[in-house]
Amino acid sequence: MRKVLTVVLAVLFVFLAFAQAKKITIWTSEAQVPILKKLADQYKAKYGVQVDVVQVNFGDIKSKFLTAAPAGEGPDIIVGAHDWVGELVVNGLLEPINLPEKDKYFPAPLQGFTYNGKLYGVPYAFDGPALMYNKDYVQNPPKTFDELITLAKKIEKDFGGEVRGLIYDYKNFYFSSFAFFGMGGYVFGTDKSGKVNVKDVGLANAGAIEGLKLIKKLVDEKILTSGDNYNTMDGLFKDGLAAMIINGPWAVPGYKQAGINFDVAPIPTLPGGKNPKPFFGAQGFMVNAKSKNKLFALDFLTKFIATKDIMFQIWQADPRCPSRSDVNELVMSRDPLTKKFADFLGKYGLPMPNVPEMAAVWGAMGDALAKTLDQGVPAEKALADAVAQIKAQIK
Repeated sequence: MRKVLTVVLAVLFVFLAFAQAKKITIWTSEAQVPILKKLADQYKAKYGVQVDVVQVNFGDIKSKFLTAAPAGEGPDIIVGAHDWVGELVVNGLLEPINLPEKDKYFPAPLQGFTYNGKLYGVPYAFDGPALMYNKDYVQNPPKTFDELITLAKKIEKDFGGEVRGLIYDYKNFYFSSFAFFGMGGYVFGTDKSGKVNVKDVGLANAGAIEGLKLIKKLVDEKILTSGDNYNTMDGLFKDGLAAMIINGPWAVPGYKQAGINFDVAPIPTLPGGKNPKPFFGAQGFMVNAKSKNKLFALDFLTKFIATKDIMFQIWQADPRCPSRSDVNELVMSRDPLTKKFADFLGKYGLPMPNVPEMAAVWGAMGDALAKTLDQGVPAEKALADAVAQIKAQIK
């Protein structure tokens, strides 16, 4: 009788908890909002649980979550980058996830969301920058950096400066990482066991200095200008006023909608025949460990979002390289652009470190880029200052 009562009480507890879970809230950036709202309607129709999708600027999601979650506020789920994981886990803000069908995923995206042996996210895609070009201006994309410079200058001359030869968000370390790492720089070293050594910062070594000087050359050659940023680049390309940009697959739907005749190619080979090595990141869903609805959030992710059919729907709306290998097989036969991104990033891309100390890198490197590219501070000094700042913050 006691056992029966215990079971009944347990069932009642689950029922009451379910009844109280009126909704699940997701914070996500603009690109994912339309498809997640559509999926939210599907989930509610099938399971009776409301899913509210709230748009938050991508750059604000993590910082706002770090403030809200410890107070028991904020969303039940966030959609973001794998390199947030370490910082959020150390702060006790992410719930481990027991993901079904792990063997259906590429290892790299899963590893990106893994910290100290536990998985803290459901990756849906991986992405990173490559060269995108308007085929009305560029028939054969440049294969070397010298060819890139020559072609960019020729286009601007041919069109009287009305069309930019090359523009990208070059003072953003993420988009300029290809030069730093391709020339031999690195963020953190590793020990003999492969564990990240955050005391070994390679952002002021000879390779990193050469990488920054390479970007400075684009400024000195007047190919890039001080006001260039992501929004300017994006707008000019959509308007057909930029021949070449460095951007990622998240931008593909917008460029198609704008009617741009474009294609994707590898970032050109760097001086000395060195291969560009851009950062790539895995994108995924993470559960708030402080959420009162985390059991329902976990169900939403593992039983719904993580399935092949739903992941394919997400790709259709947000065409990045899928993290599930079986979805990738579906995609590759349908979209050659995605394949070109995947081929380039899979061969040369470097995953962003997901250790908490990575948080100290972005601001410091942004400062270094601005100092050298805007203020003329020598690359050696700007990067030495950045490394000193990173190490001070890590301590």
